[in-house]
Amino acid sequence: MSGAFKLDENLPKEAIDLLCAAGHDAIGALGQGLGGRADGDLISVCHRERRAIITLDLDFADIRAYPPTDHHGLVVLRLQRHSKDRILDVIRRVVTLLESELVSQRLWIVDEANVRIRS
Repeated sequence: MSGAFKLDENLPKEAIDLLCAAGHDAIGALGQGLGGRADGDLISVCHRERRAIITLDLDFADIRAYPPTDHHGLVVLRLQRHSKDRILDVIRRVVTLLESELVSQRLWIVDEANVRIRS
């Protein structure tokens, strides 16, 4: 299943390449001049573009502020270390899961060992 994604400014640009290589439409927030913008602005752009967001920003895991059913997908990486290699390893796992799991209207919380999906 291919999807459309926006990667938050806190993720390496190589993550975009991984998603695109797997057949997804992926762009970065920085490439659109959205660096430093408020979370609400970023999620509004995602909604308009019909894109799921992938981020390290734990604020997006708050289902009261960002109910999954109101969005095209929220993928929050909850990692102990934010090294580039660690992030890319986790994105590779996300890409594999996207082959069998839907992201739209769901919140994915992804850590080093697990993925929790909430509708």
